[in-house]
Amino acid sequence: MSENTEQIKILCVDDERNVLRALERIFLDDDYEIVLAGSGEEGLKIMEESGPFQVVVSDYRMPVMNGVEFLKGVYERWPETVRIVLSGYADASAIVAAINEGHIYRFIPKPWNDDELRVTIQNCLERYFLQKKNHELLDQLAVVNQALEEKVQFRTEQLELRNKALEFSQRLLGNLPVGVAGIDIHGMIAYCNDVASLLLKNVCGDVFGADVGASCDSSFGALVEQVRRDKKVATEIELGGTRCRVLGRTMAFSESEAVVLVFLGVDA
Repeated sequence: MSENTEQIKILCVDDERNVLRALERIFLDDDYEIVLAGSGEEGLKIMEESGPFQVVVSDYRMPVMNGVEFLKGVYERWPETVRIVLSGYADASAIVAAINEGHIYRFIPKPWNDDELRVTIQNCLERYFLQKKNHELLDQLAVVNQALEEKVQFRTEQLELRNKALEFSQRLLGNLPVGVAGIDIHGMIAYCNDVASLLLKNVCGDVFGADVGASCDSSFGALVEQVRRDKKVATEIELGGTRCRVLGRTMAFSESEAVVLVFLGVDA
């Protein structure tokens, strides 16, 4: 507990003054603040005005509000406080009620052993600070998870926008009144819009994915090599009996260099 700077406050509740004094004497040598209350009602008021308390020690048999009723109220309003019942009334049903309704941590019979009670209080404090640390870690985890969810949501929205932009670009290129074809660094036709596909099917057979060097007419292969060599070309070429103007240039793509061809003024 030396790692915790929180002041240790223990509330002792009993309707017998001599019992309260006995409890107070037990912890004279400990760095605890011991607060005494003569009834359950007074105990709740003290917790409301002077809390938080890490541990509450309450007698079971008290007039008006007994120990179970008092600790039930403590649990409902300050569930993190560790609760202990002291009683000389050895009734099994009373013990069960205290456990179920007051959610007590320990049921200690009167008369108690001072050393055992001090050890129990130490265990209660360890439990309290462990639970507090767990709650803090859970809160931190919740913050991290929220930030992660927001980041994922942002990335998802970005991806959706990019997908929509890509779909739009593909539709736009596909519906252009000119032919557009892209050849990657390996000589494969990686893209063809509708106009270019109609034109190149006469010289490359299966256009999309075709190897320019192996599957296409030599004149088309020569055009691709010219663009790759000169970086930018404007020329006329006959492809499969169709005469057309061609603009070609290289383009950086995926750490390599692709060739883009635009076919203009295609004479059918």
